[in-house]
Amino acid sequence: MKIIIINGPNLNLLGKREPEVYGSSSFEDYFEILKQKFPQFELEYFQSNIEGEIIDKLQETGFSYDGIVLNAASYTHTSVGIGDAIKAITTPVVEVHISNTMQREDYRHVSYISPGAKGVVLGFGLKSYELAIQSFDED
Repeated sequence: MKIIIINGPNLNLLGKREPEVYGSSSFEDYFEILKQKFPQFELEYFQSNIEGEIIDKLQETGFSYDGIVLNAASYTHTSVGIGDAIKAITTPVVEVHISNTMQREDYRHVSYISPGAKGVVLGFGLKSYELAIQSFDED
């Protein structure tokens, strides 16, 4: 089973950026742990700070992969384009957030990703990614 994790803006700074919110591990280090925890999956990782590149990656993988774990970061609350891309593809998408966005600023309570997503995992730190990956194992 082939699953890609797609991370949006500023997630390349995990481990450096606001560690009290996002933790002190880089995503690259955590991705190595995920690959060890889920040897039954072929896991890939993509990160971009550019909205169009995220849309391109969704379109590229959205008809041939078995699952997409998407943390669109701030684009979650602003990108109609990413939301539309998710609705246009056939691969199921699980929306992920490291923090509990409902406990944060009001504008973070709106998601353009959720209406097209298979499910949403938020607030469990980096473990949110594990929970999202596990959801594909239970299909």
